Amino acid sequence: MTRGDAAWLVVAVAAVSTSAPLVREAAAPALAVAFWRNGLASAGLVPAAAIGHRRRPAAPAPRAAWGVAVAAGLVLGAHFAAWISSLSYTTVAASVALVATQPVWTALLGRVTGERLAPVAWSGIALALGGVVLITGVAVTSSGRSLHGDLLALAGGMLAAGYVSLGTVARRHLTTIDYTAACYSVAAVALLVAALAAGQQLTGFSARTWWCLIAITLGPQLLGHTVFNRLLRTVGPTVVSVAVLGEIVGSALLAAWWFGEHPPAALVPGAACIVGGVALVIRGRSVTPDPEAAVAG
Repeated sequence: MTRGDAAWLVVAVAAVSTSAPLVREAAAPALAVAFWRNGLASAGLVPAAAIGHRRRPAAPAPRAAWGVAVAAGLVLGAHFAAWISSLSYTTVAASVALVATQPVWTALLGRVTGERLAPVAWSGIALALGGVVLITGVAVTSSGRSLHGDLLALAGGMLAAGYVSLGTVARRHLTTIDYTAACYSVAAVALLVAALAAGQQLTGFSARTWWCLIAITLGPQLLGHTVFNRLLRTVGPTVVSVAVLGEIVGSALLAAWWFGEHPPAALVPGAACIVGGVALVIRGRSVTPDPEAAVAG
């Protein structure tokens, strides 16, 4: 991993760390939050992608690559719908702990897409997840309502793994802006249909909520997810998935400042485990270099 990739990875993790506090602050239904963060992002990316094509004509990407991008968008929309909705049924700790199983599913899917991990990388995944357990306490309960939320969060982790794995395939042929514009647009349409079908409110929010939605779009969505999409081509889906666990630390620190919540007692050792786990995954990762990675847009 280059120093530039490492720096962008830190920036992206910091950006997505604002997601949970902003979602909590926004007084809007789960599907509405998910729709607007994708819809507003695609509203800016689609014109930018079109302008880029006019200025720098390039050979068309394979149709299959666009198909994978569409599939990734549908999976991304399902991820947001599941994870954000889970927060209405179960505790934040349980939701975060279960969605944080993403690296395990990503590593398993990586075997299908050709990413090979050495034993030390699997040790890194286990160490990082151990850090998650230390921080969150894995407050999973067995009540009917909480169990429903727990299952939604677990599904969110699986769907997130599918999203980054599909993105790795699509990014072999699509630039960052083309891929994200297509992916976010498809996710927005899917979430719009889901919100309308569920009868959830999409407008009429307070000014504070709209500012939160804009902040979610600019930070977690554009500076977070989009940078992760850019890094998929150079560092691989497993490294990205494990690094995202740093969001737990960032969110805890922001919640302490924003809402006055006391950070978990095990935040420091848990954070150390996550950082150490990421380092081991990077060390144990073995992926055939992409000859086009240097020109990825």
